[in-house]
Amino acid sequence: MGRLVTLLLLLPTWVCAQNIKAKQLQHRTFTAKVIRIIDGDTMEILYQKTPIKIRLAHIDCPEKRSKQPFGTHAKTALSNLCFGQQVTINSQNSDRYGRLVAIITNAKKQIVNQEMIKLGMAWHFTKYSTDKNYAKLEQEARKKRIGLWRENNPTPPWNWRKPKSA
Repeated sequence: MGRLVTLLLLLPTWVCAQNIKAKQLQHRTFTAKVIRIIDGDTMEILYQKTPIKIRLAHIDCPEKRSKQPFGTHAKTALSNLCFGQQVTINSQNSDRYGRLVAIITNAKKQIVNQEMIKLGMAWHFTKYSTDKNYAKLEQEARKKRIGLWRENNPTPPWNWRKPKSA
């Protein structure tokens, strides 16, 4: 019981430390090791002994947590691209959840965000991105019917996340 109380007391400190570190890393390029894949567009890196959550810029992947089709496949694809690797993070800003929004380049010099689109594991997230290259990559994946584009009418994650009306 004592360990649980200690953990609960330390948790707010860790969350606060992560948010401060994420804010300090905005608009910077640095390297770090990928230590966890949370879902298709979210990972955790270890930077100077501090875990930092990263949200991949320009893309939105199927939801793993709510069992959206291809959610687990997207997580696996991201893992295959970068888990355990030293990656280059080109950070942009932080999102409303305190995650660092970034473009990730893996050990093979692939831009992971773009690779996820090429593999048909993500949509171009036009609500937050106007990058025409991501739109073009999505169109190519759709045309080739790669990944989630094998489905006739896949539901974008931003619609999947909306609460269902009764």
